[in-house]
Amino acid sequence: MEKQQEKKKNPKQQHLPLNPNWAQLQQKLKSHGFRPSRPSNNSNSETQKSILGKRKDRPDQASDESQLNPLAPTNDDFSLTDVIAIDCEMVGTGQGNRSALGRVTLVNQWGNVMHDEFVRPIERVVDFRTKISGIRPQHLRKAKDFPTVQKKVAEMIKGRVLVGHALSNDLKALLLSHPKKDMRDTSEYQPFLKEGRRKALRHLAAEFLGAKIQNGEHCPIEDARAAMLLYQKNKKQWEKSIKDQMRMKQKQKKRKHKKKPKLAPGVNGAATAS
Repeated sequence: MEKQQEKKKNPKQQHLPLNPNWAQLQQKLKSHGFRPSRPSNNSNSETQKSILGKRKDRPDQASDESQLNPLAPTNDDFSLTDVIAIDCEMVGTGQGNRSALGRVTLVNQWGNVMHDEFVRPIERVVDFRTKISGIRPQHLRKAKDFPTVQKKVAEMIKGRVLVGHALSNDLKALLLSHPKKDMRDTSEYQPFLKEGRRKALRHLAAEFLGAKIQNGEHCPIEDARAAMLLYQKNKKQWEKSIKDQMRMKQKQKKRKHKKKPKLAPGVNGAATAS
């Protein structure tokens, strides 16, 4: 009875001939054993699992993205430490061949910036040396004057160990001096030399720190951090070598003092008249 009612409801569907193309497609599907898949309730969860799985299965990409900059500070300690690193950028004055301080940066032993100032030189700037210094005219328009910056830097480095690369150039630009015993120059440290020759800071950073710096315009913050990290990684041996050098100098002074001839009483070395 139900079948007869279905036939009455859909009389056309029972007698409608199949499209030849559709019939041909059905035969091909049957010959290949095709069975239509049924949607399952777990399809969405499986898709989500596969996506999450793909994320987890890419450790190389994740590590690349999360890889930290080797020069990045390890903490947020901005205190003025006993060891400070310095780096300066210069501009050209006079005919462009004289160097003047254009920017000075100081970082503490953790690499956190203690002082970073653009400096307005006393003389007129004729060459900003932007390709290297990164300094542009707008940076110096509202920059602090040289004496103010010089005084501030002198106060910060006084009594502290000063780290840097080619420190004599930075101190010369600042018109300051610093005790030799308190200077740690990465351009002069013996293990960093190659056949007695100095290496550029960018080469030392790449070789010993795995860091790329000075690719184009220089960043004094990066340069100061690189010098500080080079010192920190070699601090124990470096300080030992400094102590050994001091002992050698003291021994040499004692030897020179002992070698001086003692004059007889009343003899001053000059010929006396008879």
